[in-house]
Amino acid sequence: MSVSHETQRKSKLTYEHYTQLPDDGNRHEIVDGVHYMNPAPIPYHQALSRHIQFQLYSAIELNNLGEVIDAPIDVQFSNHDVVQPDLVVVLKGNNIATRTKLKGTPDLIIEILSPSTSSRDEGLKKELYEQNHVPEYWVVDPDEKAVRKYTLTNGQYAAPQRCTESITFDGLPNVSVDLTKIW
Repeated sequence: MSVSHETQRKSKLTYEHYTQLPDDGNRHEIVDGVHYMNPAPIPYHQALSRHIQFQLYSAIELNNLGEVIDAPIDVQFSNHDVVQPDLVVVLKGNNIATRTKLKGTPDLIIEILSPSTSSRDEGLKKELYEQNHVPEYWVVDPDEKAVRKYTLTNGQYAAPQRCTESITFDGLPNVSVDLTKIW
């Protein structure tokens, strides 16, 4: 179950507040200064993440083209926006990695839907990623066995492409994920 503390605070939370949240095994995020908490993902969710990460790792990291990072990793867009996507791709030359987090815009963000996060992943977080010009955003839907691929065009996400067999990462030529191998 996802929890929001929006009604409990009148002022926006900051990254400093975020760093003081308890290390309780849950995933914490702050979007527009509002705290959200989710329990750890279920094993099937993690298996999907691992299968996607393996294919991207093989194509990107083994060819020294960038990094594929799995959760938990902090992605800080602003002082009031810190999220922990399921997977993040940062291409070589995109210097957003600090010692403790990613600060700036990754080249690809992937979220895997779960009952506690699906409305936020496809609403609030999609808007946040669009506002911060994340070039590609993939929403993995385990129930549909499909991925919705959002591509930034003229500063906005175009209608998503629904992928069921494979999905191609536009950030690099010849990088794709065989979706038949992740379910």
